Amino acid sequence: MEALRVIDLCKTYITNKRQNNVLKNVNFTIEQGEMTAVMGPSGSGKSTLLYSVSGMDRPTAGQVLVGGRDITRLKEKELAKVRLQDMGFIFQQMHMLKNLTVMDNILLPAYQSKQKDRTRKEIDDYCKALMRRLGISEIAQNDIMEVSGGQLQRACICRSMINRPQILFADEPTGALNRGTSEEVMQELNKLNQDGTTIMLVTHDMKVAAKCSRILYIVDGNIKGELSLGRLFSNNPKEKETDLEKVQREREQKLNHWLSEMGW
Repeated sequence: MEALRVIDLCKTYITNKRQNNVLKNVNFTIEQGEMTAVMGPSGSGKSTLLYSVSGMDRPTAGQVLVGGRDITRLKEKELAKVRLQDMGFIFQQMHMLKNLTVMDNILLPAYQSKQKDRTRKEIDDYCKALMRRLGISEIAQNDIMEVSGGQLQRACICRSMINRPQILFADEPTGALNRGTSEEVMQELNKLNQDGTTIMLVTHDMKVAAKCSRILYIVDGNIKGELSLGRLFSNNPKEKETDLEKVQREREQKLNHWLSEMGW
């Protein structure tokens, strides 16, 4: 089943009376439960693509079908509702309200969505469960200036999941983190994906991309190629950590070879 279908997507900016075609008839599909990375050189259109397909920016032409619904045809109020209730967002810069605690920042989108099928207690309980799962229960009542970058990014993941979105969009989710913390955050995203969450992320980090099931390579506003790596983690609880490390190295080598062919 398709979570996202992009058809002939174009995005053009006019700067100083000059036309800049950032996206040019982009076409791709992401299946439900997939974890897809978008890679490409600087200025290739990676972030513009993510913002255009997630409803954060309006494309110039084309269609974006989320769960079969063309979001490019929606009015602003309808589109805002879709973003709030059906999508989750994680950014490189971890924007949170300084006057709220970590937990209140996570809860805010759920309170704003006013979903009638969940009581406030159910939302609070779900928030606590998410925070336990990502190992940040102990910072629930902390101010956002009192926690580490890794903790804050895990809180952003909790916030992105609070409304149980159909699809999660991430723009360089580990870009501001050190290698160790980046690994921890990607482990959490992989766990969410294993549980069925569809994820589309933009990254320049090969180690991050190698943890995804598929990679799209964009150059000058066009998808130049794609590589399928399959799921990283086995469902076998007896799978040894050393085996997973070996698989990860093999995936990175395969990705590195493919990126070289793409002109990375």
